Amino acid sequence: MVLVLRGELRLTAGKAAVQVAHAAVLLSEEAVRRHLQWLEAWRAGGAKKIALVVPTLEELEALRRRAVAKGILNIVVQDAGLTEVPPGTKTCLGLGPAPSSELDPITGSLPLL
Repeated sequence: MVLVLRGELRLTAGKAAVQVAHAAVLLSEEAVRRHLQWLEAWRAGGAKKIALVVPTLEELEALRRRAVAKGILNIVVQDAGLTEVPPGTKTCLGLGPAPSSELDPITGSLPLL
């Protein structure tokens, strides 16, 4: 599972943690319905999660388009706007769970959060 935050938002550490956690939960729930085999393999392998960052919303959306084109489960977290960002702000893209061979071509060049 890969969780990608928007760097230009400059979220506090706590807010960033909550956004990636939200994406991970939503992905897990969706994987139960759509990619149970990948979810089970991910859990059996230690439920690995990687947190990465992109500089802009445009780059986040480009990653999502690439994931969609490859059939990778994805979710975009939109914040409720109660604390640090306006309502509806896209904060995080979650991808997977999926094999590394599927995710690495999409996110392998991104820096760690």
